[in-house]
Amino acid sequence: MLRLKTFIYSAILLVLFVACAKDQVPAQSVPPANENSVKTYDSVIPWLTKSDQSVLFAPQKLIYFTDPKSNSVIDAIKVDSTKHYQEIDGFGFCLTDGSADLINKMSPDKKATLLSELFGTKDPGIGISYIRVSIGASDLSDSVYTYDDVPTGKTDKNLQHFTIAKAKINLIPVLRDILKINPDLKILGSPWSAPSWMKDNEKSKGGSLIPDDYTTYAQYFVRYIQDMKAAGIRIDAITPQNEPLNPDNNPSMYMNGEQQASFIRDALGPAFAAAGLDTKIIIYDHNADHPDYPLTILKDPEAAKFVDGSAFHLYAGGITALSAVHEAYPDKKIYFTEQYTPGSGSFEGDLSWHVKNLIIGATKNWSRNVLEWNLASDPQLGPHTPGGCTTCLGAVTIEGNSVLRNPSYYIIAHASKFVRPGSYRIQSSEIANISSVAFVTPEGKKVLITLNTSNQPRIFDISFKGKVAHAAIDPGAVATFVW
Repeated sequence: MLRLKTFIYSAILLVLFVACAKDQVPAQSVPPANENSVKTYDSVIPWLTKSDQSVLFAPQKLIYFTDPKSNSVIDAIKVDSTKHYQEIDGFGFCLTDGSADLINKMSPDKKATLLSELFGTKDPGIGISYIRVSIGASDLSDSVYTYDDVPTGKTDKNLQHFTIAKAKINLIPVLRDILKINPDLKILGSPWSAPSWMKDNEKSKGGSLIPDDYTTYAQYFVRYIQDMKAAGIRIDAITPQNEPLNPDNNPSMYMNGEQQASFIRDALGPAFAAAGLDTKIIIYDHNADHPDYPLTILKDPEAAKFVDGSAFHLYAGGITALSAVHEAYPDKKIYFTEQYTPGSGSFEGDLSWHVKNLIIGATKNWSRNVLEWNLASDPQLGPHTPGGCTTCLGAVTIEGNSVLRNPSYYIIAHASKFVRPGSYRIQSSEIANISSVAFVTPEGKKVLITLNTSNQPRIFDISFKGKVAHAAIDPGAVATFVW
């Protein structure tokens, strides 16, 4: 009898999946032929990316909410838009110097088309709404520099040689073009290193900030924010140091939690206050394996009063560490500011890992944003500094005017196009083999992002306000449902 029941249940699931998956996936509960027999309600627009790349971020046939059947055996993701969690600031990438250089070298019409696609919301735009830029060079610049370089053995305590001239070559022109498309774009600035003359090893790689230069370095940030504003670029937030526990990049600088707390408490925070800056200070900006780092700063009340929140990467540790920091200091915000996709990676593997851990995982652990790493690279995965990343794949590969879209483009697109700034994460239930997260937008639209984490096709219901919509997705596929 048990085997018979198991067979019957499996047969029901197979029939339901075939019915749902006919023509396209996800699919495709269409309005019934006899509208008097089953009443339909709101329609749902599914957007799909398959792991085999046969479908790439494309809208599918509408599905419809209907009255649920009392004998349904289908698992349901229950969405409750009355239960709000954190507000969302946006989704996007890091606009490195290399990215800006490649974009700026495109012909004017091709550049305009690409930027409209990346930062606009009208189809085919994916609506990037948050970006990160380096303060001075990152390791994906073509050379190492800061905004106040002087000859070896010299110093510039009064910042007389401070200049953002190098940012004006490619970065600022591209940012201005982007802001014409999206004036509300949020921009986060992060330094890879202080000027070498402020460091105890006097080199671009490694070393630590000399305590006697804390005040000078704080003024370096103030000048940066003011000069960028004068160039038409508002910096919404900064982090004091990219990956402060990684002194092995070029450029890089080591700064432990106690040092960052002291720098913020004694120099950076007071300098921002004196200059009347509203630019946020976001701490840490490194891996989730050391939640003790931001906690060290936040437990210092004099430093914490200047801190907006904590930023994370996920090259080590687990994404739930973000929740641990949120729970310890719920009044401080959480951000996710970098994760790369390697040139040697697979589309299937990167799509699944990043959507599960970042788009879904980071936001379900209180992050207000998700940023992938490099926006654009060339076919050789450049430009980069000597000693910089040689395996970092851009969201797009640019060769002249030719553009190839890579995994992180689709990873971000599934959120950025629909979960606009000002949206809120809302309550959604868990079901087996489907990872998901839900949002409500400022316009009241509901957005459900799903990933089939199994190796089998998966059917499920979306349950909302007592109605259900039938959906189905293939193994490894990502689907965003909007209603």
